[in-house]
Amino acid sequence: MKTVKVNVVTPDGPVYEADVEMVSAKAQSGELGILPGHIPMVAPLQVGAVRLKNGSNTELVAVSGGFLEVRPDQVTILAQAAETAQEIDVQRASEAKRRAEERLTAKQDNIDFKRAELALKRAINRLNVTQNKY
Repeated sequence: MKTVKVNVVTPDGPVYEADVEMVSAKAQSGELGILPGHIPMVAPLQVGAVRLKNGSNTELVAVSGGFLEVRPDQVTILAQAAETAQEIDVQRASEAKRRAEERLTAKQDNIDFKRAELALKRAINRLNVTQNKY
């Protein structure tokens, strides 16, 4: 079966690089499925998991926003932050989730609710990727 080269890159460097049969990602306009030979496009990404399918194997990469660039033979994901399931520290993600939930329920005037909501989304996404919930 045909494959497409996928690169997931953050400001800290490359996170993932492989040839896969299909890429699925959550863009701001909706869910995208990309196969080899896809038309060129650029799309902003939401916080979510990028699913990389190769045969019966599916790998997950947690991304915290960014952009997806598609060419017929290559997909590049430029993410603000990204981690493979194996790299995620579950305890740290659980603590981040707990802290974000506390901030959201505190009802204090000095809390930035948008920032706390985004932190909660990122933590839940990281936990879901480690538990293969996508």
